[in-house]
Amino acid sequence: MLPIFPVEQYIGGEWHKGGGAERPVVSPSDGRLLGVVADADGDDLDRAVDAGRNAQDGWRRAGPGARAAALRQAAQRLRDHAEDLALIDALDSGNPIAGMRFDVTLGATLIDYFAGIATEAKGETIPQRGGRITYVTREPLGVVARLVAFNHPLLFAAAKLAAPLAAGNAVIVKPSEETPLSALRMAEIIGDLFPKGLLSVLTGGADLGAAICAHPGIAAASLIGSVPTGKAVLKGSADTLKRVQLELGGKNALVICPDADVDAAIAGAVKGMNLGWTAGQSCGSTSRVLVHESLKERVVDGIVRAFEALRLGDPTDEATQMGSLSTRGQYRKVCGYIEQAAAEGATIATGGKAEGLSPDGFYVRPTLVTDVTADMRIAREEVFGPVLSVLSWQDEAEMLDIVNGLDVGLTASVWTRDLDTAMRLTDRIQAGYVWVNDASDHYLGVPFGGVKSSGQGREECLEELLAYTEQKTVTIVPSGTT
Repeated sequence: MLPIFPVEQYIGGEWHKGGGAERPVVSPSDGRLLGVVADADGDDLDRAVDAGRNAQDGWRRAGPGARAAALRQAAQRLRDHAEDLALIDALDSGNPIAGMRFDVTLGATLIDYFAGIATEAKGETIPQRGGRITYVTREPLGVVARLVAFNHPLLFAAAKLAAPLAAGNAVIVKPSEETPLSALRMAEIIGDLFPKGLLSVLTGGADLGAAICAHPGIAAASLIGSVPTGKAVLKGSADTLKRVQLELGGKNALVICPDADVDAAIAGAVKGMNLGWTAGQSCGSTSRVLVHESLKERVVDGIVRAFEALRLGDPTDEATQMGSLSTRGQYRKVCGYIEQAAAEGATIATGGKAEGLSPDGFYVRPTLVTDVTADMRIAREEVFGPVLSVLSWQDEAEMLDIVNGLDVGLTASVWTRDLDTAMRLTDRIQAGYVWVNDASDHYLGVPFGGVKSSGQGREECLEELLAYTEQKTVTIVPSGTT
């Protein structure tokens, strides 16, 4: 039986049928219809902005303690509804239910984290002369919007409202039009904890995203998404001079040095793909393995064995280790990259389209592509799927040229037993987050974000909270002082 979830827009603390086109929401694992959502239109967006403006000043004046208390209650309610939310995301995104259960927990943890640092949006005092006092405060921006991706629907919707709410803002969340259901259910679960109008959830596609970026009543817009979409958000926000924060894609390198613990590196390469979480649909996935030539055969054999052992299947089955891709478009894109890699001379060591599963599901087996050269498309572009490319190297300088030779730089991973090598390579690699002898893990309060075209700003840390504030400087001169 399908769970019951809302399909209307959550605007100003109330539910409304969206004024836009109706959008069928289909499960990518088996093609079943989950519901029909009428997208938000321009009038819906205007109402959400107006409601946010009306609610925001009182929320700001309530103070960080009251804001933190409401956020902690929201986190607990999400935990209380974890099974419901995880099932919705498994059906809607195709990700395994175990991973989506973890997403609910992680989203609640991040809400708790930002509740805990709500008092850290501090100001400062500046020494003055003649009895003058100069101080700097931090104030919320007003109404802000957060546009989130399809690969972690509930996690991103929950976690990305936390920092701006903790800082005193009103928030409009726009989930991906492909996976909107858990964000709407989240609004139903936690919406009453906040002043009416403070939180809105609007669903829609690129037109709604463009309208959000252009809206003069929205002070900031952030995106988790692809590089082209990030550029569109940046351009669309220019006329209104919005604050923009972007966490975008990458083509992340995992470097295996000749002295590495080979078994650990193989396990790290598999782990870094996030296959059991999002079927490789992760901007942080370490999707390029650059292995020293002396270890190539062992690494390839080990990854092939690990990939072929993964159980692919129904995302609602507890035994499933990897689910389907989340959208038809992503399925076609991933299959196209695999086909082109073979056409360019690479070897498909294992994987490809999955047979024997639901004929209406978007399943691709974990795929390892070998004999890859740096000029191939599979080595240069983000696939955003369960496809791992292997390139070999002998000269460190040439390897670094390959690692840094793209216009993206989100994450990287280095595997070595030697501290000097680790320090040298982490210094030279151009990425926002580099692991040594690890991959994929995030840590609470540690900045996450990319360099170059992989984004701007840092998230999951104090810097994310401060990004939703602006500084005000005040100087007080004693009466009668000249």
